[in-house]
Amino acid sequence: MKILKLIAICLLTSAYSFANISSTEKDALIALYNSTNGDQWNTKWNLNEAISSWYGVTVEENHIVEINLPFNNLQGALPQEIGNLNSLRKLNLGFNKVSGTIPTSLSNLKELVSLELFMNALEGEIPSELGSLKKLESLKLYSNKLSGEIPSSLMSLTNLKELLLGSNFLTGTIPNDIYALSKLEKLSLMDNQFEGEIPVEIAQLTNLEELLLSSNNLTGDLPIEFMSLTKLTTIMVSDNNLNQEYISVSGKNPPGIKTINPTATAVLDIEKE
Repeated sequence: MKILKLIAICLLTSAYSFANISSTEKDALIALYNSTNGDQWNTKWNLNEAISSWYGVTVEENHIVEINLPFNNLQGALPQEIGNLNSLRKLNLGFNKVSGTIPTSLSNLKELVSLELFMNALEGEIPSELGSLKKLESLKLYSNKLSGEIPSSLMSLTNLKELLLGSNFLTGTIPNDIYALSKLEKLSLMDNQFEGEIPVEIAQLTNLEELLLSSNNLTGDLPIEFMSLTKLTTIMVSDNNLNQEYISVSGKNPPGIKTINPTATAVLDIEKE
């Protein structure tokens, strides 16, 4: 009798899990599964089980709050329905084979803190609509096939700590109003097709720890104002069209940037602190 009661409780619990996650959110997950060839995933979802048991899905208070599916062989385009996961705080689909464009419906995810779509085959422009994700702290879109300019709307994401757009086909100039991203700790625009001068306004990003601008078409000089970036541990600006070649600096306890020496062979003169 006790065993029967336990079975009944388990069945009720499973049904309760389904019932309290809205059909809209469930349908969004199923759309993601189907559009990215879920039957070919490394770890598949059993659509007949409770959503809370689905691999990489985190449920809190009857809402989907995280989707973590890196290295899971996702193939195909992201569905617009993904924008219906209104409580989502983290989306990590890195190291997959996701193609197509970035859905503009992601702008509906107002609770999103981390958007990680790196190491895929995404193409097209970065949607300007992402500028409405005011809680976003991490935007990782590197190693895709993205093109076009950096949307000016991204400069309104004042909670960003990581902006990683390297290894794409992005063009245009680095926005001068990047200084608005005052919390930024990591900025990677390396291996793109950016041109123009390195904005002196980057020197206003006082929390910056990593600055990766190498392998572009940047011109001019490294602004001397960068000496004020006391938290900077990594700086890479090589393989551009700068007036002089600069030494890359990286390490846990790097030397401080003391002076900029106007010689062709040792432009970035550094001294141990």
